[in-house]
Amino acid sequence: MKTLLTFLLTVCIGIAGVGFTTAIKEPKPGDKKIKWMTIQEAFAATQKKPKKIFVDVYTDWCGWCKVMDRNTFTNPYIVDFMNENYYSVKLDAEGKEDITLGGRTYKSLGNVHELAAAMLQGKMSYPTTVYLNEKMELIQPVPGYLEPRMFHQITTYFAGNFHTKESFDQYKVGTYVKEFQAKLPNPSAGQ
Repeated sequence: MKTLLTFLLTVCIGIAGVGFTTAIKEPKPGDKKIKWMTIQEAFAATQKKPKKIFVDVYTDWCGWCKVMDRNTFTNPYIVDFMNENYYSVKLDAEGKEDITLGGRTYKSLGNVHELAAAMLQGKMSYPTTVYLNEKMELIQPVPGYLEPRMFHQITTYFAGNFHTKESFDQYKVGTYVKEFQAKLPNPSAGQ
């Protein structure tokens, strides 16, 4: 009986381990990728062709930032939507280089970059996704890890200016279902 119990426990642990390793898929060469740019490149691009800007504020030591890179930012639905609707930026919140935007220079303050602190409104939490309008004005910082479906809901909410028309809770159960969910058979695919 003990042998059977030990065997079943080993099999269950093995299956659980396989489940965890396959839930986070590494992108393969040739997979679609988000077109990341620097904040300066996004600033220049939006001057020529106005588009909203998405900023992924991260740190090198942030584990959830890495999970979001692997899970959310490799999802094919997310990649397509981001490349079509946003200029996407990665901003290291602890970066050391000065960043000049529109005549203003943002500097490293030691353990945090001044631009990251401004975008996160002083609430330093990683990862945080920041949404800027076409004039580079802050729409909203959204702290924390976001799985693909929630990220898609939030990103479409800001891209379509739905945030000016209805609450996010109304959007998720109404407009999002009507406009996007039916077109996306499984927005969590790619996890």
